[in-house]
Amino acid sequence: MNKHYVMVIDQERCIGCEACTVACKNESQGAQGYIRVSTLDARQKDTPAGIFPNLRMIFLPALCNHCEHPPCADACPLEAITPKNHGGVVLDEETCDGCRTCLDACPYGAIAFNGDKDKAEKCNFCRHRIEQGLEPFCVVCCEGQALIFGDLNDSASQVSKALRAGNGYTLKPEDETKPAVYYLPPKQPRGL
Repeated sequence: MNKHYVMVIDQERCIGCEACTVACKNESQGAQGYIRVSTLDARQKDTPAGIFPNLRMIFLPALCNHCEHPPCADACPLEAITPKNHGGVVLDEETCDGCRTCLDACPYGAIAFNGDKDKAEKCNFCRHRIEQGLEPFCVVCCEGQALIFGDLNDSASQVSKALRAGNGYTLKPEDETKPAVYYLPPKQPRGL
């Protein structure tokens, strides 16, 4: 059976520390001012929810969703973005001409334009690490151990177990892209 790599993000464990952002920036050697993964407050605001002293924040690490049906790949006129049979979606920066059609096509806003390179860039699940049998660097560096990566087709994998145990959801299911990034909602929002 083919592997189907997915990322599970446990929002109960995510503390918004941005270690994933720093890890990605370091591993991908991204240009200044550009990141491939970021942690947002799930409500897309900078302030906690609730009334003092009962305040809470729920974080949402945001990255390429590595869709089974990626609109960005369909939109790319040069076929620089391709879904791989293992579950990841890869952007070939050598083929990319910087036209930016993929940026508009991505429903998750997960592709950015690197003006220094005049190319689009996105998370690739650290494909170079996966090929060496390693986890993506953001998973390794996650302080709260909120990021879980593995083969969904392996029923004994951590991702399979996490999704069986929790109420995993994907972003924008109405778009029918079939993302490979799942979120486990917090059981109880953390107070501040």
